[in-house]
Amino acid sequence: MAVPPGEDRERRICDTCGFIDYANPRIVTGVVAHADGLILLCRRAIEPRKGFWTLPAGFLELGESVEEGARRESMEEARAELEIETLLGMYSIPRIGQVQIFFRARLLNDPSPGPESLEVRLFGWDEIPWKELAFPSVRWALDHYRETEGRTGFAPFGNPPGTDQLTR
Repeated sequence: MAVPPGEDRERRICDTCGFIDYANPRIVTGVVAHADGLILLCRRAIEPRKGFWTLPAGFLELGESVEEGARRESMEEARAELEIETLLGMYSIPRIGQVQIFFRARLLNDPSPGPESLEVRLFGWDEIPWKELAFPSVRWALDHYRETEGRTGFAPFGNPPGTDQLTR
């Protein structure tokens, strides 16, 4: 580890060739998918938080847009075909080195569990298992979806006020 010339922080640098290994945050992309007033959730079949409910989401792959990644993750986790409507929110979680980008999307088919989900289900707002949600950002995206339900032309959301303890 050393500080490269012109930079302000230590980086991993190869002693032989001088290659600088930039360790940067990873991007997660996902959706709040809805159909007929119901919201799609997936019960996780993998760690972390196996058995808890989440939105279809996962790490962006090289060579795909965030919209493509959200559609791919939705297909992998819930066999869900989507129409992306709009960007809903972008959440910074430096504690785990992630930027999470969520879209609002219309569900176009009947979902079923993919290999990373124990089950998938469409929930009415009052049926959502709030105490069994896998991650704080799932709650944030759901709340932001609810706030914009039926609206178009809104600015995307960021981290909710007072969530610093969850991100650092």
